[in-house]
Amino acid sequence: MQYALEDSGARLVVVDGEREERMTTMLDELGVPSLVVRPTGELRPGASSWDDVFARLDRSPVLPEVEIDPDDPATIIYTSGTTGLPKGALASQRNHVSNFLAVAFGGAVERMSSPPAQPPTAAPLPPASLHTYPFFHIGGLSMIYLATGFGQKLVLQYRWDLDEALDLIEREQITTMAAVPTILRQMLDAPDLASRDLSTITSLGSGGAPVPPDLVARAKAIFGDAISSSNGYGLTETTGGATGNRGADYVARPSSVGRPMPGIELKIVDPGTGAVLPVDQVGELWFKGATIVSGYWNKPEASADAFTDGWFHTGDLGYIDDDGFVYVVDRLKDVVIRGGENVYCAEVEAVLFEHPAVADVAVIGMPHRELGEQVAAVVEPKPGVAVTADELQDHVRGRLAHFKVPEIVVFRDEPLPRTATGKVLKRDLRDELTADR
Repeated sequence: MQYALEDSGARLVVVDGEREERMTTMLDELGVPSLVVRPTGELRPGASSWDDVFARLDRSPVLPEVEIDPDDPATIIYTSGTTGLPKGALASQRNHVSNFLAVAFGGAVERMSSPPAQPPTAAPLPPASLHTYPFFHIGGLSMIYLATGFGQKLVLQYRWDLDEALDLIEREQITTMAAVPTILRQMLDAPDLASRDLSTITSLGSGGAPVPPDLVARAKAIFGDAISSSNGYGLTETTGGATGNRGADYVARPSSVGRPMPGIELKIVDPGTGAVLPVDQVGELWFKGATIVSGYWNKPEASADAFTDGWFHTGDLGYIDDDGFVYVVDRLKDVVIRGGENVYCAEVEAVLFEHPAVADVAVIGMPHRELGEQVAAVVEPKPGVAVTADELQDHVRGRLAHFKVPEIVVFRDEPLPRTATGKVLKRDLRDELTADR
């Protein structure tokens, strides 16, 4: 947080009481005033309560006339920083408006290509969306203006709570929900899910982290054809989803993140040479188009490394099939090179998620004297379900090549370390395992 405040040159912080307490010394040293939502105690000098400011607000003045160019900067959103310090992705007005239009277009195409089999017997419910992404995440920011633009009621939680979320779905008659896979899995695993009335949900989406294909099958088994499932692929630098997979296409290809969104170009390149690769060959995903940010705030070298003639180098590996559907196989930095063979962690994780005893899992590479690296799986078992390393290894062996089977299986009782947006902190796991060996 201190890094982002200093890097961006922020002149005001809007923050909740919990973070205000943690940041008091930092904010005093930086001389940055704060506007505190949900204060937890007495406010420090330089801090104001949101409620007090709102109550005093003069609402009579008219906003000043300001000319805004489509390519003027609109936001600086910081990347997750899972491999180093976060970078501030500088997004323009055009980037955000294009993201909104692309999502609207994708929804319209789905409705036209998959019309209802028969007219509805009742009037549709007013659209209502349960917001599960943090506002500092590109998915969270997008949901705010997407809901506003589509005329949806936006339902918020202070922090994720499964029981409260299920209560909100019933009480507020939620029609749309999107969440990272970890949260979606928790919901589908809820012990009292069968007794809950979730019949108002017509759209269920996931993203922000790789979506294991088994989640798609489970959602369809629970909700049937009553909902439209979707996922997508995007990064902070793509201002939301760069690809999208929805409805029947998603059910037919649950491992795919879909096709590029309108206005987005994609090519698969050799990470070493930049040469464009043919269909079905794995390489790095590069995107170009109206939602791609111009670069990183205050980081010309990082911008030059990540952008070439408008093409953004994602750092993710994937391929395109004959029908134009995109598949993401792993982060470039997460690929385990075992004895010269590439092991894509996401592929192994997807297989392990299919095992009924696995609640959560992360696959990483561990140093090996002869092979260079070996495959390790860190597993959080489901409560009360017994499983052994041999059983999980046999499970993977029955589906993947022998060199992809984890040689090391470590069980954890506590949840895997994750960022606030649901990404597993694999470097933390690697450090823990290295320290124990």
